[in-house]
Amino acid sequence: MMQESSYPGRYWHALPDGRIQCDLCPRDCRLHEGQRGACFVRMRQGEQMVLTTYGRSSGFCIDPIEKKPLNHFYPGSSVLSFGTAGCNLACKFCQNWDISKSRDMDRLMDQASPEAIASEALRHGCKSVAFTYNDPVIFAEYAMDVADACHARGVQTVAVTAGYMHDQPRRDFYAKMDAANVDLKAFTEAFYFKLTGSHLQPVLDTLVYLKRETDVWFEITTLLIPGHNDSDEEVTAMSQWILKELGADVPLHFSAFHPDHKMQDVPATPPATLVRARNMALEAGLHYVYTGNVHHIEGDTTYCPDCHAPLIVRDWYQIKQYRLAADGHCPDCGTAVNGRFAAQAGNFGRKRIPIAMHA
Repeated sequence: MMQESSYPGRYWHALPDGRIQCDLCPRDCRLHEGQRGACFVRMRQGEQMVLTTYGRSSGFCIDPIEKKPLNHFYPGSSVLSFGTAGCNLACKFCQNWDISKSRDMDRLMDQASPEAIASEALRHGCKSVAFTYNDPVIFAEYAMDVADACHARGVQTVAVTAGYMHDQPRRDFYAKMDAANVDLKAFTEAFYFKLTGSHLQPVLDTLVYLKRETDVWFEITTLLIPGHNDSDEEVTAMSQWILKELGADVPLHFSAFHPDHKMQDVPATPPATLVRARNMALEAGLHYVYTGNVHHIEGDTTYCPDCHAPLIVRDWYQIKQYRLAADGHCPDCGTAVNGRFAAQAGNFGRKRIPIAMHA
């Protein structure tokens, strides 16, 4: 059995009543000695906050970058993915609840230093390392140290996150990230409050911050849940907000829900719902809209926003055709396609390779 970490956490302050308050995310957990925050992994130990999962993971796996999903960040490349345990949201529909809701620290079977992770990514030829499975916001110190080790070796970093954090840690965290996929779970406060135990505005703040104040490449994912966030009105309102506040070139992924965790009575998302939402977002003016968790080649393909020629044709995570010029322009009309691209696509394909890593 591995010992919990007592790594000193950042982002907290002492309160006059003797408690300490976590300042990482808008939950603002106030803790007595020995108490844990809502995320379960940040704990008061003596007169400080500690991160109990520093250096410990629920497992490592090499994935295609498109699985994160990121379609405009070195397409076809491989990414070393890992997470820890816990989460600062309480989504009733969580698709990774066995990891994110885990309070069993014995599940964290892999131990790895930041340097070991960076070296392993390099050894396996991974273009990047992704903090995913659960939300890296709650293990920010570990993720940022891993990012430093990766950058020292020329490996890029990716955050897969719900974007629920306060301003100062947000600035520190994204200063270390090269790319992100942000979960915009819905576009109503009622959904966020009732189904995730959080609020919408901080997530919108993260998206606007990424666009206006950073060079981080980011894409957005929305899991469409029948009867909860898939109405024409909500999809249109969200698409219009993205266009106005973030611009037409931020890729948007609509993915399919499957019954899980505390929402097993809700049916799976019909593929037609994703296609309809994609068409509506395109009609609203967004340039790159994708469908996820379903087999839909049109919804996997990157098209030129001007002449609409297919530029990156995908079948699931397999790239079938890659026509982008080396400078990221359409070879037919010369229009620039926003993203981070290489002269050639990677050929990692649909593989998923679990790897063991021990300190």
